[in-house]
Amino acid sequence: MSNLKVAETILEQLGGKKFRMMTGAKKLAGDENSLSMRIGRNSSNSNYLKITLNSMDLYDMKFCKLTRKFEEKSVTEYKNVYNDLMRG
Repeated sequence: MSNLKVAETILEQLGGKKFRMMTGAKKLAGDENSLSMRIGRNSSNSNYLKITLNSMDLYDMKFCKLTRKFEEKSVTEYKNVYNDLMRG
């Protein structure tokens, strides 16, 4: 089993290529329990999203603004989100 299985599953649950086209998501990176990406312009003024699978088999979503010095400023966080609610 691949380390990226969780990241691949998260992207599939979001809608895959359709999600990437709709949000302008790029520079996707995954690890054994999360998926992170740069996202296009949006109303929350964030440009980075990290989705992590937590111990309750639910997702934590963190929207951030990355500065030019790669400092992370949290914009919005959602805890314990069901996969069907991530699609909006």
